[in-house]
Amino acid sequence: MSTNRSLLARPAHGGPGSACLRARLSRPGLIQSCDCKTAGAGILACILMLATLFLTGCGRAPTFDILGSFFPAWLVCLALGVIFTAAARWVLSRLHIAIALPVLTYPSLTSLFACALWLTLFR
Repeated sequence: MSTNRSLLARPAHGGPGSACLRARLSRPGLIQSCDCKTAGAGILACILMLATLFLTGCGRAPTFDILGSFFPAWLVCLALGVIFTAAARWVLSRLHIAIALPVLTYPSLTSLFACALWLTLFR
């Protein structure tokens, strides 16, 4: 497996990546740092793209005014999910259906009900 390093060492146009490529191919077993400005610009571009995702915000978070205190909507959906899970447990016990792993089943039902309520009421 020999590579033709003369073709790979320098791009045809002699662009900014040629020095980095020559530095990497000069000794394949040795990891060398590259002082090219293009590598730093690529990293900066990635950081800026990720920053735009994290810096976007929503207009106003959905909240409920309960006795003068504002509660987030997800908290209300979670409380209703717990209530619906308790109702589902009561129905399952009345129908004499045994749950194999209740430790996994009931938290999963709670999250299912909470997410379904969130999607139904707020999206």
